[in-house]
Amino acid sequence: MDQPVKLAKGTKGLGRTGQTGNVTQVRVEFLDDPSRSIVRNVKGPIREGDILMLMEWEREARRLR
Repeated sequence: MDQPVKLAKGTKGLGRTGQTGNVTQVRVEFLDDPSRSIVRNVKGPIREGDILMLMEWEREARRLR
């Protein structure tokens, strides 16, 4: 069964997190609703302007301390 996905564009890298710093917190803006943006954790290389496929888009990542 196909799950819906949403496309989002990474607008700003907020910092590194994770025990070894391999996860990046990124503010993403949804392509279908540009007025809505959330913070997500992304594993792997990411730059501003990269397009992400979000399998789950309701939950927001906790902010870095």
